[in-house]
Amino acid sequence: MINSIEEAYQLLDSMNAPNRLKTHVRLVGEAAEILIQKCEDLGLNLDFNFIRMGVAIHDIGKIVHHQEMTGPGSNHEPEGERILLNKGVSPKLARVCLSHARWQEMECSTEELIIALSDSLWKGRRAELLELEIIDRFARKLNLDRWEIFSELDLAFEDIASGGHERLERSISG
Repeated sequence: MINSIEEAYQLLDSMNAPNRLKTHVRLVGEAAEILIQKCEDLGLNLDFNFIRMGVAIHDIGKIVHHQEMTGPGSNHEPEGERILLNKGVSPKLARVCLSHARWQEMECSTEELIIALSDSLWKGRRAELLELEIIDRFARKLNLDRWEIFSELDLAFEDIASGGHERLERSISG
């Protein structure tokens, strides 16, 4: 069972996750923390602990499918879910291994979408459809029109993405 981000990182360590994977999830975590802060600033009540844990374990399947650390592939997604379920991790958290990449194919919580967006923005890649889905969900939760928060969130997303080059450099050296 994983109940904290520390326990998620301990699981990665216990499975001898490569340093490159641990660096990756920490860099995605940097993007997620900026999004979490924006959510808090907006007064959104979300499960921030879930987001942090999900970011830490979303690519755990790459321990088995290590070639997907540097190349294309999606075998790590179901593998990660399987690993986590076998370790006693809740199905809700384990499915982050799938939803971070397959969010368009499945019903996802707002927290799962934030994990998916963090996994895109960390490297400087904007994901318009995902961003719009998150903006719409935030607007509904805040009882606002999309356009009342669009500019503020778009600016936050661009801010995160603009640091992508620097984070990518750290991912290679780390």
